Amino acid sequence: METIKKPILFVCFILPVMLLVLPQLSRAHCQIPCGIYDDHARVRSMQEDAATVEKSVKMIKEIGGKTDAQSQNQLIRWVMNKETHAQKIITTISDYFLTQRVKPDQPDYAERLKNHHLVILAAMKAKQNADEASVESLKKSIEALSSYYPAHKE
Repeated sequence: METIKKPILFVCFILPVMLLVLPQLSRAHCQIPCGIYDDHARVRSMQEDAATVEKSVKMIKEIGGKTDAQSQNQLIRWVMNKETHAQKIITTISDYFLTQRVKPDQPDYAERLKNHHLVILAAMKAKQNADEASVESLKKSIEALSSYYPAHKE
């Protein structure tokens, strides 16, 4: 019974509060059904953010053992950069995809919800860690969304 209470608590109380507290970024687009959407561009943007997280992890490992002031300064900047870009991914999923593009009436709603949530979890892990495995998981989870949001064919 205890294992059921935690997910229900998360979905009913914690997740809605998190969605209200997260900062609204302009890249997350509006919520006034303007009809101007470019889902594929947002997926590409998240892929760029993931590439930036990957580069940050590489640089953190490269600079990590150095003790001079310049290296320490750069190390802090790379850590902050990693955090910022992982958070941008979380915000895009939360404020754009989950609020506007993943709809309860979609036949594969549960699968879509799960796959979008996996991106949030992977981004959170990428914030917590500085390793290639976390980055790879993040990149794969974003790539899994690509089939939902193909490029426009004109």
